[in-house]
Amino acid sequence: MLPALFIVVAYLVGSIPFGFLIVRARGGGDVRETGSGGTGATNVTRRAGKGAGLLTLALDAAKGALVALVARWLLAPDFGVNPWVAAASIAVVAGHVFPVWLKFRGGKGVATGLGVFLSLTPVAVVPAALVFLAVVWATRYVSLGSIAATATLPLFIWLLSDKGSSDASVAPVMAVAAAGGALIIFMHRANIGRLLNGTESKLK
Repeated sequence: MLPALFIVVAYLVGSIPFGFLIVRARGGGDVRETGSGGTGATNVTRRAGKGAGLLTLALDAAKGALVALVARWLLAPDFGVNPWVAAASIAVVAGHVFPVWLKFRGGKGVATGLGVFLSLTPVAVVPAALVFLAVVWATRYVSLGSIAATATLPLFIWLLSDKGSSDASVAPVMAVAAAGGALIIFMHRANIGRLLNGTESKLK
């Protein structure tokens, strides 16, 4: 009963629309009417400035990290990662992407996913973050950097895992990376279309 209940709680925590609330509090209206139509940090920056964007990034990442940490504490022996922890981790990202409070129109899930993986496998986040920074530096496309980092994260998790051990936590983490990554990339489908058409907005 507790694991199923916690997955629901994870979704609800993920649904807290920090970007939407921050922009609304600053008198900026509905952030989803700007740019890509999401509630994430990039769109918040366009609507309310860099400070609001950074705060949104921190809060969205924090809710992912918090859910993953509490899930490991409550649902897994020895603070490990099992299928219940994986399910809760996916649920918090899904909550951010499809928030019940905003009629299921939220963000892309990148920052919340970042928080989740900082809790589950921080060592794999480092090279993925470097991929993000390199792609954004080279192209000025935040969306392309996010897609590239998300797509390569499962590879880094596998490469940096102890493949000679019997650690059962690698498979659930890989499942989160695959399912969460697929969802995040799916939410970038409009960005992918604009990238192909050459109409995607660049970072200034």
